[in-house]
Amino acid sequence: MQKVVPIDEEYTFDKGLIISSTNLEGIITYANRRFCEVAGYSKDELKGQNHNIIRHPDMPKAAFKELWDTIQAAKEWTGLVKNLRKDGRYYWVYSHISPIIKDGNISGYTAARRPASSAEITETTPIYAQMLEKENN
Repeated sequence: MQKVVPIDEEYTFDKGLIISSTNLEGIITYANRRFCEVAGYSKDELKGQNHNIIRHPDMPKAAFKELWDTIQAAKEWTGLVKNLRKDGRYYWVYSHISPIIKDGNISGYTAARRPASSAEITETTPIYAQMLEKENN
């Protein structure tokens, strides 16, 4: 059984590229080994789940609305995301998400993520906090 820790404990990783793909509804169709390691799930636990299985409650809904609006318009999106591991710890990633285009239509999405830098996290944290405050008022 995996130990559950408070969601205010950070999990850090310093290398490796996290890759995943989803269908149009955000259901995971592919997860690379590094994604499984960092998120704390097995491939079987991730495949078939909605990608929001790793969504941290500190992430503003408006950030994901912008992300979805962008990729559904067949454009690429980049930005910082705070994710939640299976054991309850969080981790930050710099994400690049691209639509998968087949025969002129979007058939899914692929995300490539690297560890976020301290500077990126420091810059983004207050912006997300302000967005969350607006959502909660």
